[in-house]
Amino acid sequence: MNSNPPATPSPAGQGSPPALFVENVSHSFGEKKALDEVSLVVPAGKFTVLLGLNGAGKSTLFSLITRLYDNVSGEIRILGHDVRRHPSEALRQLGVVFQSRTLDSDLTLAQNLHYHAALHGIGTKMARERAREALETVSLAERAGDRIRSLSGGQARRVEIARSLLHRPRLLLLDEPTVGLDIGSRESVVGIVRGLVERNGLGVLWATHLIDEISRDDNVVLLHKGRVLFSGTVPGMLAAAGESDMRRAFRRMTGTEEMEAA
Repeated sequence: MNSNPPATPSPAGQGSPPALFVENVSHSFGEKKALDEVSLVVPAGKFTVLLGLNGAGKSTLFSLITRLYDNVSGEIRILGHDVRRHPSEALRQLGVVFQSRTLDSDLTLAQNLHYHAALHGIGTKMARERAREALETVSLAERAGDRIRSLSGGQARRVEIARSLLHRPRLLLLDEPTVGLDIGSRESVVGIVRGLVERNGLGVLWATHLIDEISRDDNVVLLHKGRVLFSGTVPGMLAAAGESDMRRAFRRMTGTEEMEAA
């Protein structure tokens, strides 16, 4: 089928910069091209969904944005700061929740957050205050003295969100943050992040393969086999696919109708 082409990002220099600006970024692992001329924008104060199946290139893109990998093509800017030329300024604006769990299970919630705050150069007194505020944000302040190993998977995810907020970022990246969680925990994690967008005006890039985590008001970037097939609003994606349901629109645009039916 023919769909509308991906939206081209607006130049980062016009007006206030977006939370994230990615333009023409490619990346390969040997002969395998993981990303092919990827462009997208995450506006400030907007929940943007990076939608794609496993292997679509979502984690590779996150690794480029966070400088785990070096982008040798294209441009990546965080709040106007180029991640290659000015990595310190760019990454200072960024909070990340990776797909793999990264908390120390033998430490308490507060100890995990205090340690992370120290890595950002936050002093002891301020670290305590910010850790308390962050744990209140994720409704876990009463568990501050408990060890991570005593938490459920959903609670541990909420601690990772709290940790990502300690240095007051303006952009949050979350890579498949609800994988392995039950429905209640998934709803809690999604609700917390949406609340941060509404109350604090954060820009969020939420990577997922789960259609039911998308709201009609979200921006959507559809990534498939390393290429952006669509970038825009939910109604725009439905119109481009000629469907009234996001699940069917996803299947039609990615050509996975037969695979899903099998």
